[in-house]
Amino acid sequence: MSRAERGPVGLYHRLVVYVLFLILLAPLLGTFIYSIASSWSATILPAGFTYKWYLALWSDPRFLIAFGQSLLVCVGALVLSVVLILPLLFVVHYHFPKLDALMNILILLPFAVPPVVSSVGLLQLYGSGPLAMVGTPWILIGCYFTVALPFMYRAITNNLQAINLVDLMDAAQLLGASTFKAAYLVVLPNLRKGLMIALLLSFSFLFGEFVFANLLVGTRYETLQVYLNNMRNSSGHFNSALVISYFFFVLLLTWAANRLNKDKD
Repeated sequence: MSRAERGPVGLYHRLVVYVLFLILLAPLLGTFIYSIASSWSATILPAGFTYKWYLALWSDPRFLIAFGQSLLVCVGALVLSVVLILPLLFVVHYHFPKLDALMNILILLPFAVPPVVSSVGLLQLYGSGPLAMVGTPWILIGCYFTVALPFMYRAITNNLQAINLVDLMDAAQLLGASTFKAAYLVVLPNLRKGLMIALLLSFSFLFGEFVFANLLVGTRYETLQVYLNNMRNSSGHFNSALVISYFFFVLLLTWAANRLNKDKD
C-alpha cells in the first residue's frame, strides 16, 4: 500500500478515535459546565459562570470529613491487602504452583455474592456481641479488603508469571541470597508495576463504593459516596461540583502514580 493510500485511511482511523473520545468526554464536560454555571434551566447555554459551588463544597466541613474518612478506609484496606496478599502469592507461586488454579476460583467468590446479600450477613454477624463493628470503619476496611482482593490477586499474579519467579529466585540463591533477601531485593522491585496497577484499580473502585458504606456504616461514619447520596436533594450545581472534584482527584492520583512509576524506571 502506497503512502497516498495510507494517508486517508490513517486520517479516517484517527477521526473515528477522536469522535469516540468526544462521545465519552461529553457527559463529563456537561457535568463540569453545569458545576460552574450560576443558572442553567430553560436556555441552551448557562446564564453565567461562577466558582461558588466549588468554594461551597471545599469549605463544607462535612464534605472534608467524609473525604478524609473515605481516604482512610480505602488506604487501610489496600495496606491490609498488600501485607496479606503479597506473601500469599509468593508462597503459592514459588512453593505450591499447582494451587494457583484453586486460588483463581476462590478469588472470584467476592464477585459471586451481591453486596446487598453480603451486607445483610455482615449486619447479622457484627451487629451485636463481642465483635460489634457495624457503624465503625473497621467493618468497612474488612469489606473493602475482600472487594480489592480479586484486583490485587490478578494483577500481581500476572506480574509474577511474567518475571519467571522460580528462575529468578534460583539465580538469587545461587549468588548467596537467602529466600527472604531474594524475595525482598530481587522479586519485590520487579513487582512494582503490577502492584501499582493493582493499587490504582482497587483504589478507584473502592473510593466510589456505596452499597457497603451505606448499609454498614451510613451516617455514623460518612464516606464520600454516602455524603453524595445524602446531598442528593441539594443543588444540582453543588452535586456536579462534587462529582467533578471526585473525578479530578482520581485522575490526579493516577497521573502522579504513573509519573512516579516512570521516574523509577
